[in-house]
Amino acid sequence: MTGKLWGVGLGPGDPELLTVKAARLISDAQVIAYHSARHGRSIARSVAEPYLREGQIEERLVYPVTTETTDHPGGYEGAIAEFYELSAKRLAEHLDAGRDVVVLCEGDPFFYGSYMYMHERLCDRYDAEAVPGVTSVSAAAAVLGRPLVQRDEVLTVLPGTLPAPELARRLADTEAAAVLKLGRTFGSVREALAESGRLDDAYYVERATWQAQRVEPFAEVDPESVPYFSLALVPSPAYAARKTGIVEAGEPVAAGEVVVVGLGPAGPQWLTPEAAEALEAADHLVGYGPYLAKVPQRAGQQRHASGNRVEADRAQEALSLARSGARVAVVSSGDPGVFAMASAVLEQAALQEGDVKVRVLPGVTAAQAAASKVGAPLGHDYCVLSLSDRLKPWEIIEKRLDAAGMADLVIAIYNPASRTRTTQLAQAQEILLRHRAPATPVAVARDVGGPEESVRITTLGELDPSTVDMRCLLIIGSSRTRVTNGQMWTPRTY
Repeated sequence: MTGKLWGVGLGPGDPELLTVKAARLISDAQVIAYHSARHGRSIARSVAEPYLREGQIEERLVYPVTTETTDHPGGYEGAIAEFYELSAKRLAEHLDAGRDVVVLCEGDPFFYGSYMYMHERLCDRYDAEAVPGVTSVSAAAAVLGRPLVQRDEVLTVLPGTLPAPELARRLADTEAAAVLKLGRTFGSVREALAESGRLDDAYYVERATWQAQRVEPFAEVDPESVPYFSLALVPSPAYAARKTGIVEAGEPVAAGEVVVVGLGPAGPQWLTPEAAEALEAADHLVGYGPYLAKVPQRAGQQRHASGNRVEADRAQEALSLARSGARVAVVSSGDPGVFAMASAVLEQAALQEGDVKVRVLPGVTAAQAAASKVGAPLGHDYCVLSLSDRLKPWEIIEKRLDAAGMADLVIAIYNPASRTRTTQLAQAQEILLRHRAPATPVAVARDVGGPEESVRITTLGELDPSTVDMRCLLIIGSSRTRVTNGQMWTPRTY
């Protein structure tokens, strides 16, 4: 019978913060394994030492490399991967002999823990279980004496090894944050905190719960004094506001402004100078997460990302921020007035009391972008239709398709299909074939301006609905639309 593998979380450093279960397993184990650098000292072992007993077998797993360079043919990654494989084999020998093995792990085993690399190599062959521990993030909040998050606030945990621009974007997108793995990354983390406007709210916590723990405002820390076992913490902003009295109840505040901005269909090359200026001037950016990710981060600017199906909530949040005196930019892909956020914001503004000013700035539409890729199919009268029946009944869509087909309009079709809407495009094709010849040109444009851009011209009769997804836009020609030299165009004369 084989032994059992345990990944035991030791908590942040104080031996008294081990769980009762962790202490029992450490005392009962036949084999105790722990990682260490080449100097041989192990923080994990020092935390667990009060619970060790005589006669236990100790397996010291010594990293071949930590921060220094290596001559391993696979570089750092190759050397570490080989080390994990050899370590797993050493532990497997004990498990095969029927001995239970406890792998000590600072913090929590599955929260950036070293144990996970043993677990993933051995759990398929042996009984393996992780015992959770108090994380460094929880410990840091405790020693700081401030809540991490409250009510509906969002906590984001980030590794300091991310590039500074990415860190800044994610810090601006959340209410509270913890950035781990400082040490050599301290400079870029400080840069990201400053760029996101969170530096003054951030705290530096080193060796939380140890006798040598250190807590300071992040902006005051000497970069040369920062070890690996430290983190940056941006705690609950709601708690901070109440403690500092930033917002006084009943205090009159001049209303700000909401600007609804069209980003165009893809990257910055589609953004108008007017829209870029509005984004730069905003105190807050509100929008669907993937769209916000397209906007460069500006120091002090806060982001409020949300899902794709909460337009009314997004609009309400933007108006609420503006009523507190802020300049708010609501971002939309393409043009905000075409199946996008402008209508949602104006609708909510009409329903609510107040005089928040709302401006709408146009953007290049997906239809315009797609048309430019194939030629000039929108050169004469055209209409724009969405096949999504989430906000209007399919019966209405059918009537409009029939009317547009009868009127011989070029038709730009948005939202042609999705994972849950798989039949509507075939039905639309059938309706239009009542009025159009099968040879009518059709442009299928996907991810225009993006990394997966593909544009092709087919015909209404040969269009295969199964090849079309939510990221596509279709342009269906009129009886006058033609294709010459690989380009689709509609003459201005009829």
